[in-house]
Amino acid sequence: MKIKINNNEIADSKRPFYVAEAGINYDGDFQKCFKLIDAAKTAGADAIKFQTHIAKHEMIDTKITLAHSKKETVFDLMKKCELTLEQHKKLQKYCKKKNIIFLSTPFSIQAADLLKKVSVAAFKIGSGECNNLPLIKHVAKFKKPTIISTGMNSLESITKTYNFAKKINTKIILMHCISMYPAPSSKTMLNTIPFLKKKFKCPVGFSDHSDDIYLAVAAVALGANVIEKHFTVSKKWSGPDIELSITPEKFKNMVDICNEIHSAKGIRNKILKEEIPVTNFAFATVVTTKKINKNEKFTTNNIWVKRPGTGKIPAKDLHKIINKISKRTLPENYQLKHSDVK
Repeated sequence: MKIKINNNEIADSKRPFYVAEAGINYDGDFQKCFKLIDAAKTAGADAIKFQTHIAKHEMIDTKITLAHSKKETVFDLMKKCELTLEQHKKLQKYCKKKNIIFLSTPFSIQAADLLKKVSVAAFKIGSGECNNLPLIKHVAKFKKPTIISTGMNSLESITKTYNFAKKINTKIILMHCISMYPAPSSKTMLNTIPFLKKKFKCPVGFSDHSDDIYLAVAAVALGANVIEKHFTVSKKWSGPDIELSITPEKFKNMVDICNEIHSAKGIRNKILKEEIPVTNFAFATVVTTKKINKNEKFTTNNIWVKRPGTGKIPAKDLHKIINKISKRTLPENYQLKHSDVK
């Protein structure tokens, strides 16, 4: 099934759709959001994705902290990174001006409703909400393309979520994801991408939590339709995801390489027209290896195959000539013709 996010078609025949995952790398500083948008556009991203937090609706304050900071609770971080409806509208407007798609991940029904008011082109469901069926049901009813990450979920859980969402909204994209920060190569299991595509017959992408671009490139080779990569303007910025985020230069390098990998995909079933000139010197045809007299029998002692491929009898047909008779006297290193054979 083909799914479109604005004018971008998500399909095997199209290059990957690139999402710069800004998340909350603005760390509560709203002005940094605009810098992230500018950088993502320059880096070749099709979309930039933020996170829409309304702390009181998505979690209770249990004083749990993240690994990057033992001083700030998760609740306080989410509270600090809340953006108002008006701020969302400003970001959406700025993205349209810059010709890049504005996306965001809601972590509550209230956040999803806020994004609906902003008229986002698609919704992104994070791995933590992959099995949050009440939220997925609410978002699915909007009938917008919905990208669902699958980190921290088993195949059984993913199947349940996909089938549940698909009954409401057919425009579902799954994202293979490992929820480790950063995620090592040895735990990434990229063959999950073609497996999910075959099982669910839907577009599948890769939400890459590694700290470099190699796995994203490999994911494209394996058929990933979407590449989502954590993104920052500078590694010197503060924020929970900076360690595994890549800079604009590296993101641009990833896009260029992935596009080249995508262009190299396909299955050979015939000679390319561009290869035909090469056959003139690369292929072999049947030639005499010594002088052959009229009425002499052709054997492997007096004919064989040699380049170039400009002769009339290809190497594959040598066996058809063996034991037949020469109509005329032939010189050595002569490209044999069918008219020379009785």
